[in-house]
Amino acid sequence: QRGWEAGGLIGVSHYFGDLNTDFRLTDPGRAIAVAARFNFNERICLRFSGNFGEVSAYDSDSENLFELARNLSFQSNILEGNAQLEFNFLPYFHGSKDNFFSPYVLAGVSTVHFNPMTEYEGDLVELRPLGTEGQFKGEEYRKSSLAINYGIGVKLDINYYWSVNVELSGRRMATDYLDDVSTVYADKDDIAQIHGELGAILSDRSIPVEGVDQSLLTAPGRQRGSTSTKDSFAYLRVGLMYYFGSLKCPGYGARK
Repeated sequence: QRGWEAGGLIGVSHYFGDLNTDFRLTDPGRAIAVAARFNFNERICLRFSGNFGEVSAYDSDSENLFELARNLSFQSNILEGNAQLEFNFLPYFHGSKDNFFSPYVLAGVSTVHFNPMTEYEGDLVELRPLGTEGQFKGEEYRKSSLAINYGIGVKLDINYYWSVNVELSGRRMATDYLDDVSTVYADKDDIAQIHGELGAILSDRSIPVEGVDQSLLTAPGRQRGSTSTKDSFAYLRVGLMYYFGSLKCPGYGARK
Protein backbone atom coordinates (compact mmCIF):
# COMPACT_ATOMS: atom_id res chain seq x y z
CA GLN A 1 0.00 0.00 0.00
CA ARG A 2 2.03 2.93 -1.30
CA GLY A 3 1.48 6.54 -0.36
CA TRP A 4 2.53 9.51 1.74
CA GLU A 5 1.66 10.34 5.34
CA ALA A 6 2.31 13.58 7.20
CA GLY A 7 1.78 14.75 10.73
CA GLY A 8 3.38 15.76 13.99
CA LEU A 9 4.65 14.35 17.26
CA ILE A 10 4.91 15.77 20.77
CA GLY A 11 6.57 14.49 23.92
CA VAL A 12 9.76 14.80 25.95
CA SER A 13 13.50 14.75 25.25
CA HIS A 14 16.33 13.71 27.53
CA TYR A 15 20.14 13.99 27.48
CA PHE A 16 22.80 11.42 28.46
CA GLY A 17 26.49 12.22 28.66
CA ASP A 18 29.27 13.59 30.89
CA LEU A 19 26.79 15.51 33.05
CA ASN A 20 24.40 12.56 33.31
CA THR A 21 26.52 9.42 33.58
CA ASP A 22 24.01 7.51 35.69
CA PHE A 23 21.14 7.91 33.19
CA ARG A 24 18.97 10.05 35.45
CA LEU A 25 15.53 10.94 34.12
CA THR A 26 15.06 13.99 36.32
CA ASP A 27 15.33 16.78 33.73
CA PRO A 28 13.06 16.08 30.74
CA GLY A 29 12.53 18.81 28.17
CA ARG A 30 9.85 19.50 25.60
CA ALA A 31 10.04 17.81 22.21
CA ILE A 32 8.00 18.41 19.05
CA ALA A 33 8.38 17.27 15.45
CA VAL A 34 6.83 17.46 12.01
CA ALA A 35 7.20 14.37 9.85
CA ALA A 36 6.44 12.95 6.42
CA ARG A 37 6.49 9.22 5.71
CA PHE A 38 6.40 7.39 2.39
CA ASN A 39 5.05 3.84 2.51
CA PHE A 40 6.68 1.63 -0.11
CA ASN A 41 4.48 -1.28 0.93
CA GLU A 42 2.92 -2.74 4.07
CA ARG A 43 6.34 -3.31 5.67
CA ILE A 44 8.89 -0.67 4.57
CA CYS A 45 8.65 3.12 4.99
CA LEU A 46 11.00 6.06 4.54
CA ARG A 47 10.46 8.99 6.90
CA PHE A 48 11.78 12.55 6.96
CA SER A 49 11.29 14.81 9.95
CA GLY A 50 12.28 18.08 11.55
CA ASN A 51 12.63 17.98 15.32
CA PHE A 52 12.94 20.43 18.20
CA GLY A 53 13.98 19.37 21.68
CA GLU A 54 15.21 20.77 24.98
CA VAL A 55 17.98 19.05 26.95
CA SER A 56 19.70 19.89 30.22
CA ALA A 57 21.65 18.34 33.11
CA TYR A 58 23.00 19.40 36.49
CA ASP A 59 25.83 17.86 38.50
CA SER A 60 23.91 18.90 41.60
CA ASP A 61 21.41 16.10 40.83
CA SER A 62 24.13 13.43 40.85
CA GLU A 63 24.98 11.05 43.70
CA ASN A 64 28.61 10.78 42.52
CA LEU A 65 30.96 12.77 44.78
CA PHE A 66 33.24 13.82 41.93
CA GLU A 67 30.28 15.14 39.93
CA LEU A 68 28.78 16.91 42.94
CA ALA A 69 32.09 18.68 43.52
CA ARG A 70 32.53 19.46 39.81
CA ASN A 71 29.18 21.32 39.94
CA LEU A 72 28.76 21.94 36.21
CA SER A 73 25.46 22.34 34.37
CA PHE A 74 24.14 23.06 30.90
CA GLN A 75 21.01 23.45 28.85
CA SER A 76 20.49 23.58 25.11
CA ASN A 77 17.82 23.67 22.46
CA ILE A 78 18.19 21.08 19.73
CA LEU A 79 17.19 21.51 16.09
CA GLU A 80 17.38 18.31 14.08
CA GLY A 81 16.65 17.07 10.59
CA ASN A 82 16.68 13.36 9.88
CA ALA A 83 15.94 10.56 7.45
CA GLN A 84 14.89 7.14 8.73
CA LEU A 85 13.88 3.75 7.42
CA GLU A 86 11.02 2.03 9.23
CA PHE A 87 10.24 -1.66 9.25
CA ASN A 88 6.81 -2.87 10.36
CA PHE A 89 6.89 -6.21 12.16
CA LEU A 90 3.32 -6.91 11.03
CA PRO A 91 1.65 -6.19 7.68
CA TYR A 92 0.11 -2.74 8.02
CA PHE A 93 -2.71 -1.47 5.77
CA HIS A 94 -4.54 1.80 6.29
CA GLY A 95 -8.23 1.21 6.85
CA SER A 96 -7.87 -2.56 7.23
CA LYS A 97 -10.02 -4.31 9.83
CA ASP A 98 -7.33 -6.93 10.36
CA ASN A 99 -3.96 -5.28 9.68
CA PHE A 100 -4.49 -1.92 11.37
CA PHE A 101 -1.72 -2.24 13.97
CA SER A 102 2.01 -2.90 14.00
CA PRO A 103 5.09 -2.44 16.18
CA TYR A 104 8.05 -1.12 14.18
CA VAL A 105 11.76 -0.35 14.37
CA LEU A 106 13.54 2.58 12.77
CA ALA A 107 17.10 3.66 12.03
CA GLY A 108 18.72 6.48 10.09
CA VAL A 109 20.95 9.55 10.18
CA SER A 110 20.45 13.04 11.57
CA THR A 111 21.98 16.48 11.46
CA VAL A 112 21.80 18.11 14.90
CA HIS A 113 22.32 21.77 15.78
CA PHE A 114 22.91 22.68 19.43
CA ASN A 115 24.23 25.54 21.59
CA PRO A 116 25.14 24.69 25.21
CA MET A 117 24.44 27.42 27.75
CA THR A 118 24.53 27.74 31.52
CA GLU A 119 23.00 30.04 34.09
CA TYR A 120 25.32 32.56 35.72
CA GLU A 121 24.16 35.37 38.00
CA GLY A 122 20.61 35.02 36.73
CA ASP A 123 21.46 35.07 33.02
CA LEU A 124 21.96 32.35 30.43
CA VAL A 125 25.49 32.42 29.00
CA GLU A 126 26.69 30.69 25.82
CA LEU A 127 29.54 28.35 26.70
CA ARG A 128 31.12 27.59 23.34
CA PRO A 129 32.68 31.07 22.75
CA LEU A 130 34.28 30.97 26.23
CA GLY A 131 36.70 28.09 25.50
CA THR A 132 36.02 26.41 28.85
CA GLU A 133 38.41 23.54 28.06
CA GLY A 134 41.18 25.74 26.72
CA GLN A 135 40.13 25.95 23.08
CA PHE A 136 41.76 28.78 21.16
CA LYS A 137 39.61 31.37 19.42
CA GLY A 138 38.53 30.03 16.06
CA GLU A 139 39.15 26.43 17.16
CA GLU A 140 36.02 25.93 19.24
CA TYR A 141 33.90 22.84 18.63
CA ARG A 142 31.19 23.05 15.99
CA LYS A 143 27.57 23.64 16.98
CA SER A 144 26.35 21.04 14.47
CA SER A 145 26.94 17.32 14.43
CA LEU A 146 25.89 14.18 12.62
CA ALA A 147 24.09 11.53 14.65
CA ILE A 148 22.88 7.97 14.25
CA ASN A 149 19.23 7.58 15.17
CA TYR A 150 17.38 4.42 16.12
CA GLY A 151 14.19 3.48 17.89
CA ILE A 152 11.05 1.45 18.34
CA GLY A 153 7.41 2.36 18.08
CA VAL A 154 3.82 1.27 17.64
CA LYS A 155 1.38 2.55 15.00
CA LEU A 156 -2.39 2.14 15.24
CA ASP A 157 -5.11 3.20 12.82
CA ILE A 158 -7.93 5.40 14.07
CA ASN A 159 -9.60 5.21 10.66
CA TYR A 160 -8.48 5.00 7.03
CA TYR A 161 -6.81 8.43 7.07
CA TRP A 162 -5.56 8.94 10.62
CA SER A 163 -3.18 6.87 12.75
CA VAL A 164 -1.58 7.22 16.17
CA ASN A 165 2.17 6.62 16.62
CA VAL A 166 3.90 6.09 19.97
CA GLU A 167 7.68 6.11 19.67
CA LEU A 168 10.88 5.89 21.72
CA SER A 169 13.99 6.88 19.76
CA GLY A 170 17.61 7.74 20.52
CA ARG A 171 20.41 9.76 18.94
CA ARG A 172 24.11 8.89 19.30
CA MET A 173 26.02 12.00 18.28
CA ALA A 174 29.41 12.30 16.61
CA THR A 175 30.40 15.02 19.12
CA ASP A 176 31.12 14.98 22.85
CA TYR A 177 30.34 18.67 23.29
CA LEU A 178 26.56 18.80 23.44
CA ASP A 179 27.10 19.60 27.13
CA ASP A 180 30.36 21.63 26.68
CA VAL A 181 32.22 18.95 28.71
CA SER A 182 34.61 16.43 27.19
CA THR A 183 38.27 16.38 28.18
CA VAL A 184 40.37 17.95 30.99
CA TYR A 185 40.64 21.17 32.96
CA ALA A 186 42.75 23.84 31.29
CA ASP A 187 44.81 26.51 33.01
CA LYS A 188 42.34 29.20 34.11
CA ASP A 189 44.88 31.97 33.60
CA ASP A 190 45.26 30.91 29.97
CA ILE A 191 41.47 30.83 29.50
CA ALA A 192 41.14 34.30 31.04
CA GLN A 193 43.86 35.67 28.77
CA ILE A 194 42.24 34.26 25.63
CA HIS A 195 38.52 34.46 26.38
CA GLY A 196 38.21 36.76 29.38
CA GLU A 197 37.50 36.26 33.06
CA LEU A 198 34.02 34.82 32.50
CA GLY A 199 35.48 31.88 30.56
CA ALA A 200 37.79 31.09 33.47
CA ILE A 201 34.95 31.29 35.99
CA LEU A 202 32.64 28.99 34.03
CA SER A 203 35.38 26.49 33.27
CA ASP A 204 35.64 25.69 36.99
CA ARG A 205 32.49 25.96 39.12
CA SER A 206 33.59 23.39 41.68
CA ILE A 207 32.35 23.48 45.26
CA PRO A 208 33.64 21.86 48.48
CA VAL A 209 32.35 18.31 48.99
CA GLU A 210 33.38 16.13 51.89
CA GLY A 211 35.65 13.34 50.72
CA VAL A 212 36.89 15.18 47.60
CA ASP A 213 40.22 17.05 47.49
CA GLN A 214 39.11 20.20 45.72
CA SER A 215 42.70 21.44 45.26
CA LEU A 216 43.41 18.45 43.01
CA LEU A 217 39.96 18.18 41.43
CA THR A 218 40.33 21.08 39.00
CA ALA A 219 44.10 21.29 38.54
CA PRO A 220 45.16 21.72 34.87
CA GLY A 221 45.16 18.33 33.15
CA ARG A 222 42.74 16.71 35.61
CA GLN A 223 39.65 14.99 34.26
CA ARG A 224 36.71 17.29 33.52
CA GLY A 225 34.81 14.91 31.25
CA SER A 226 35.40 11.70 29.33
CA THR A 227 36.10 11.25 25.65
CA SER A 228 35.41 7.49 25.79
CA THR A 229 31.76 7.93 24.75
CA LYS A 230 29.96 10.58 22.73
CA ASP A 231 26.90 12.45 23.94
CA SER A 232 23.41 11.20 23.20
CA PHE A 233 19.77 12.11 23.73
CA ALA A 234 16.40 10.46 23.34
CA TYR A 235 12.77 11.27 22.56
CA LEU A 236 9.58 9.72 23.91
CA ARG A 237 6.72 11.03 21.77
CA VAL A 238 3.21 10.41 20.57
CA GLY A 239 1.93 11.67 17.24
CA LEU A 240 -0.84 11.78 14.68
CA MET A 241 -0.24 10.96 11.01
CA TYR A 242 -2.58 11.61 8.07
CA TYR A 243 -2.51 9.24 5.08
CA PHE A 244 -2.80 10.78 1.59
CA GLY A 245 -2.85 7.52 -0.37
CA SER A 246 -5.81 5.71 -1.82
CA LEU A 247 -6.82 2.11 -2.07
CA LYS A 248 -6.08 0.60 -5.46
CA CYS A 249 -8.79 -1.76 -6.57
CA PRO A 250 -7.94 -4.56 -9.01
CA GLY A 251 -8.95 -3.80 -12.58
CA TYR A 252 -11.82 -5.51 -14.40
CA GLY A 253 -10.84 -8.96 -15.40
CA ALA A 254 -7.98 -9.14 -12.90
CA ARG A 255 -9.63 -12.15 -11.29
CA LYS A 256 -11.11 -15.09 -13.16
